[in-house]
Amino acid sequence: MTPSTLTSVEEYLRTSYPDGDREYVDGEVIERNMGEVDHGDLQTAIASYVRVHYPELWAAVEIRVQVSRTRFRVPDVTIVAGRKPSSRIVITPPHVAVEVLSPEDRATYVQKKIDDYLAFGIPYVWIIDPESRNAWIHTKQGSYPVRDGFLRAENPEIAVPLAELFA
Repeated sequence: MTPSTLTSVEEYLRTSYPDGDREYVDGEVIERNMGEVDHGDLQTAIASYVRVHYPELWAAVEIRVQVSRTRFRVPDVTIVAGRKPSSRIVITPPHVAVEVLSPEDRATYVQKKIDDYLAFGIPYVWIIDPESRNAWIHTKQGSYPVRDGFLRAENPEIAVPLAELFA
């Protein structure tokens, strides 16, 4: 196995990737699984639902979030309490980070992202599997499957119906 070439934070931040953004973890630029139609459709449905039903929130897809000095994650959807951030990337904890699973995603990799989000102070992490149409909510207090059909968060309160996202 060939060792990775380490990249500086500055170089990462000034680089655009033509085939989709990358994450940055402790000097390593990490390629993300590229979404397919169902993946992109679900991302758009979540961001659109939040923007229409919760005007006090701002939501966008695939935005860089600096979760620590040397880590940048790119959630599938980022939901911010309040207005659109004025910075080029999100540098304060958003209200919710959403990850839509791809068939290639591995549990250990997804768990590392969840851990980064929660350690940064993001109170809610939603994980959605478009294939099974199951979802999970992760908080500092623990993780649990969505059983009532709603992705939820509090302060401010959000309830996003899974059935409507998959309609």
